Amino acid sequence: MSMHRLEEKIGYQFVDKSLLETALTHSSYANEKHGDCQSYERLEFLGDSILGFVTAAYLYSHESELPEGSMTRLRAELVCENSLYQVALSLGLGRHMRLGRGEERSGGRERPSILADMVEALIAALYLDAGLDRARCFVLERILRDVDISGEHRSGDYKTALQELVQRQADQHIQYEMIDESGPDHNKRFTFQVSINGVSAGQGTGRTKKEAEQMAAKQALESMQA
Repeated sequence: MSMHRLEEKIGYQFVDKSLLETALTHSSYANEKHGDCQSYERLEFLGDSILGFVTAAYLYSHESELPEGSMTRLRAELVCENSLYQVALSLGLGRHMRLGRGEERSGGRERPSILADMVEALIAALYLDAGLDRARCFVLERILRDVDISGEHRSGDYKTALQELVQRQADQHIQYEMIDESGPDHNKRFTFQVSINGVSAGQGTGRTKKEAEQMAAKQALESMQA
């Protein structure tokens, strides 16, 4: 598998090419090879922690007045699945990933959850090959470079914003409902739907139930304010 073009987009040439290969290998492919290669899952576990740490440090140094709760919610927004999925698209990771035949047929190459996981695996691969500074540079350049952490995004509390908007009218009722749960214990994903007076207003996915609710409220706000 030629990865030179991908390395050019990343801006880094791997010393240990096997780390990059592993970061791009789905479990369906590894299972078909009967243990001859590893999937990205262990790297994704490590990359998730590195991404969280780098993002937390970024918020701590750039947002000196934000309280802990707001930083937690804002960090969840910045590293959510959709954010990582957009990074994967910009790098063209889907063209380079190794998938099993069944996953290939079912559209795994375009699945946001897989592509988001592979971004985290890539972060871990960079860390193991070149150290924390190289992984931090990737996160800052690819994920945090153009983020908007001013104004309405400072609170990151979309549920409260939605509640305040809806309550401007009398007899409005908001309900959050979990409609999907997937993934292994160390990497759960929850999908929640928010309804207003029984009508679906938005959906969101997150790694915690609270994050998924926030993302559902965010989608509802965006559709209502469009």
